[in-house]
Formats: sequence, structure tokens, C-alpha cells
Amino acid sequence: MNCCATSGEAKSDMSRVGRKPIPLPQGVTVQVESGVVTVQGPKGTLSQPLSSGITVEVEDGQLVVIRESDTKEHRALHGLIRTLLANMVTGVTEEFRKTLDIVGVGYRAQEAGAGVVLQLGFSHPVEMQPIEGTILTVEGNNRVHVSGIDKQRVGEMAARIRRKRPPNAYTGKGVRYLDERVKLKPGK
Repeated sequence: MNCCATSGEAKSDMSRVGRKPIPLPQGVTVQVESGVVTVQGPKGTLSQPLSSGITVEVEDGQLVVIRESDTKEHRALHGLIRTLLANMVTGVTEEFRKTLDIVGVGYRAQEAGAGVVLQLGFSHPVEMQPIEGTILTVEGNNRVHVSGIDKQRVGEMAARIRRKRPPNAYTGKGVRYLDERVKLKPGK
């Protein structure tokens, strides 16, 4: 007997994430047309194409993601599409933000138009322009904020900045996320 099944119940194959409805806040509208979901809110508009076998319905002020079969592919996409849509709803109402700290003597950042110029210990300054849909701001001279309504683009822009000088394993110098812990290796 299966340890997880109780009183004759069969284990549910439905995705726990996928079947959870997404509540729509006030001021957010959703349109589903020809396989594309468009979410519009006070901060902007985002679109997401749907995979075949996945449908989205708006019921009682909530978004519900439905899959047509229990194949492995549809089960995987069910939770993924639901999470992407939930991130879209959050983005058009609140925005996403990632913060990067620049650690090191002489390492600093300053705004230059829409982008930032980073001094990271190279012989030249590193200029970074924001990708579409993101905004770069500098706080003080060693903290960069990346914000926008698309979670994927905000994360990608923050990763691009961090990639220019990742934290050194011995000294800790470099660009790191605000909540990132760098475990330093002992020297010789």
C-alpha cells in the first residue's frame, strides 16, 4: 500500500502550483486571445504566449490555468505558466527590484544617462546600458538598483552587471547581490 494514500484515495497527479488560482488585484485586466495572455495594470502591460495544451480562464476575479491532459509535458508546463502569469500580475502592480552592492577599494558606480558607469578595478570604466523594460539607479556610490515590471528582464540585467566582476573568493571584492553571502576561502 502506498504510504501517501489514505482511506482508499489515489495520489493526485495535479500540480499543486498549477491548480492554485491567481487573484487579480484592483485595476488589473487580463485578455486571452489566440494563445497569448496580456496582463495590463497601473505600471504597464506584459504578454505571455501559451503552450499548446494549456488554457487560461478568468473566473470570479481570478486567473485559472487549465491543462488538457496529464502528460509529463503538460504537467510541467502547468506550474510554469501559472508562475509566469503570477509574476506578470505582481509586476504590473508592484514592480520587481534587485539590488547590487559593489565592494572594493576604488570600486564605485555612477549614473550616466539611462545607464551606469562602473569602476571595477579594470584599466577602463565599464558602461552598462539597461535592457528594454528595466531602469538602473545608483544609491550612494556603491549600490545599484535594477527595477522593472518583467521579473526575467530585471534578473537578467542584474546578472549582466554582476558578471562584469563577480565576488573574489579570497578578498570578497566585486559585484554581489544585496542578500548574497560570499564565503571567503582562507589564504595561504
